[in-house]
Amino acid sequence: MEIKETAVAGTLESSDIQIMITQAASGITIELESDVAKQFGEQIKHVIQTTLEQLGINAAHVKAVDKGALDCVIKARTIAAAQRAVQTSDTPAWEVL
Repeated sequence: MEIKETAVAGTLESSDIQIMITQAASGITIELESDVAKQFGEQIKHVIQTTLEQLGINAAHVKAVDKGALDCVIKARTIAAAQRAVQTSDTPAWEVL
């Protein structure tokens, strides 16, 4: 799938994460801001990366601002932002869940 527009999902509230997805030439790059990046940064990036790959997105730039979100929240926000970015939010990819 190809990113058609910039999309955002999530908030900057405690226990949430804000995901912004924009177009990229190739590959998935993840820019992470988090107070717990030293402990959980690699896990957060892994959840975002694998979720995008499961959705068939191979080229995207992701900016994530984490406020202590659990993996299930990270995955849900990534799916929401990705579907908005590829303009398929009216047909959810249930198999990714």
